[in-house]
Amino acid sequence: MARGVYIHIPFCHQICNYCDFNKVFFKNQPVDDYIEALGQEMELTVAAYPDAFSNVETIFLGGGTPTALSAAQIRRLTQLIVKHIPMSNVKEFSSEANPDELTVEKLQALYDGGVNRLSMGVQSFDQSLLEKIGRTHTNDHVYETVEKAKQVGFNNISIDLMYGLPGQTMEQWQHTLEKALALKLPHYSAYSLIVEPKTIFYIQYAKGKLNLPAEDLEAEMYGVLMDTMQAHGLHQYEISNFAHEGFLSTHNKIYWDNDEYAGFGAGAHGYLQGVRYSNVAPIKKYIEIVQSGKRPLLHEHVVTFEEKMEEQMFLGLRKTNGVTHEEFESKFPKPMNVYYEEIITELVEQQLVLADESGIRLTRKGRFLGNEVFQRFLLGE
Repeated sequence: MARGVYIHIPFCHQICNYCDFNKVFFKNQPVDDYIEALGQEMELTVAAYPDAFSNVETIFLGGGTPTALSAAQIRRLTQLIVKHIPMSNVKEFSSEANPDELTVEKLQALYDGGVNRLSMGVQSFDQSLLEKIGRTHTNDHVYETVEKAKQVGFNNISIDLMYGLPGQTMEQWQHTLEKALALKLPHYSAYSLIVEPKTIFYIQYAKGKLNLPAEDLEAEMYGVLMDTMQAHGLHQYEISNFAHEGFLSTHNKIYWDNDEYAGFGAGAHGYLQGVRYSNVAPIKKYIEIVQSGKRPLLHEHVVTFEEKMEEQMFLGLRKTNGVTHEEFESKFPKPMNVYYEEIITELVEQQLVLADESGIRLTRKGRFLGNEVFQRFLLGE
C-alpha cells in the first residue's frame, strides 16, 4: 500500500556543484512531452497496482527543480496528478523550489494545483558560499519569495540549509542559522555536505582542490545546529530535520518508517508491494518507453525478510523517537531483542542508543555517529 508518491522533475536552469540527482539543463529539453509521459506512467502504474493507491497521504515534487517549469507547465502537471492519483486522503502535497525561480504566477499555479507545502533550497545566507556551491539566488530572493508565498496562501514553508561546505567557517554557519531562524518558519532541514561521485565537487576533491572543513569542525557545526534549533523552540524529530508542532514532514516520515511509496519520472525510485524499483534515467528514453505503453523500469528488487528488517532499523533510527517495539512487532514475527539483543546491549554500553520499554533511539552522542550505529544493524556485514 503506497503511503506516498514521489514525482521527479529532472530539469534545472543551473546545476549545483554538489548535486548527484538525475538532472539536465532545462534549455532545449522536451519538457512538455516529459510532463505528459509522467501522466502516462502514473496511469500505467495505478493500473498495475489497482489496490495500492487508495490511501495515499502525501505527494512530493522533487528534482532537479520543479519550479524550473513555467506556470502553465506546473498547472498541467498538477492536473495530471489529480487525474491519476486518488487525492481523498492526501494531507501533504509538497514541492521543492528555488528562491530565484518562484514568481507569483508559479506560486499561484502550485497553490491552485493543491500544493500546500514548499521546501526551498536556500543552503546558506553567505553570498560567497552560495557562489562556491553553484547557487544563483541571493538573500533578497529568499526574503521576497517567502513573503510572496505567504501572500498566495502558503503557511507550511521549509528551507534546506547545508554545513561542512568548502571553506565554511563557524561564524558563517552561525550567521546562516541566525538569518534562517529570523524568518520564523515552521520547518528547517540542515544537511552536512556529502561529496558524491559524478558531481563538480567530486572532480575538485579528486584533484585535491576542495577545501573541506575538518571533521571536528563539522561535528561542532552539527552540535551548534541542534542547540540553536532547540533554543528557538524547534523539535528535532529526525537527524537533520526540525519543526514546530504540526509541521513535521509527512512525506519524509514514510521513508524513515520504511513504508511503501510510488516513484514516477526519469531516474525515480519506488517501493511497492515488497519490490524496490528504479526507472531509466535518460529523459528521451524514459519518454519513449512510456509512450510505447510500458512502465519505464530499469531495475526491480524483491526485498528479502532480512533486508526489510535491516531497513526498518537503520531508517527508523534516523527519527528522534527511534524504532518502537510496537511498530517493529507489527511488521516482524518476533520482538526486536530476539534479532538484535547483543548489538543493542553493546550500543547502550557505548552510550550511542537508549533502550527502554518503548523501543530504542539514538542518544545525542549517537546522532553524531549515526552512520556507525546504522552499520551495526546490517546483519549480513
